[in-house]
Amino acid sequence: MTKLLEIKNLKKNYNTKMGEIEAIQNLSFDVKDKEFLCIIGSSGCGKTTLLNLIAELDTKTDGCILKYKKDLKIGYMMQVDCLFPWKTILENATIGLEITHELTKENIEYTKDLLTKYGLKDFMNKYPDQLSGGMKQRVALIRTLATKPDILLLDEPFSALDYVSRLMVSEDVYKIIKEEEKTVIMITHDIAEAISLADRVLVLSKRPTRIKNTYDIKLSNKSTPIENRKAKEFSYYYDLLWKDLDKNVN
Repeated sequence: MTKLLEIKNLKKNYNTKMGEIEAIQNLSFDVKDKEFLCIIGSSGCGKTTLLNLIAELDTKTDGCILKYKKDLKIGYMMQVDCLFPWKTILENATIGLEITHELTKENIEYTKDLLTKYGLKDFMNKYPDQLSGGMKQRVALIRTLATKPDILLLDEPFSALDYVSRLMVSEDVYKIIKEEEKTVIMITHDIAEAISLADRVLVLSKRPTRIKNTYDIKLSNKSTPIENRKAKEFSYYYDLLWKDLDKNVN
């Protein structure tokens, strides 16, 4: 697969009243086109900081973030759906286009097509409080896709949902991502979720963050996230990741 992004010797330090804190230490990895990469690690280890650096919402202390595509565009989907309650679903889905000054007739039609394609046609003129939690997450993803990003950053996108909804929405989101042929970097605390979704999993250490291990997830008859949990190799990968995380899992 073609390399889209490369992180080389990335460092991030914060200055506090107690002195300088090293958050990320010499982190290096690459991201390939159409890859689903999951990053797991203990709370406070720097997962969200890493996504913020990739999205250029924060400044690195040292190292390189190399882009291998001209005008590479990155979309960011946060933990919560962040839908505006006073805006319709269509207005919420196009807010990213509005912010980036790309709210053209063509892009509005593209967003409408996405909403229609993924079961939200009849909800375009409704408001967030009329949608289920899973549907809101679908809108949040479509809002990110509407800007036509090359790489999607997902920050624990299912963490606010109950267990059953989490399974169903992860299934939903995975299908959309694969159908739209997007590259994904997703952080999660959930080992099973990472194995069921990812092509590759990076395990981060406690702060200062470094990569402890990288695993290529090779499941027989790889399919959707729910079906992937039934694969014979699933428990093997689960045990490996559990041992890596040890008692740092939350």
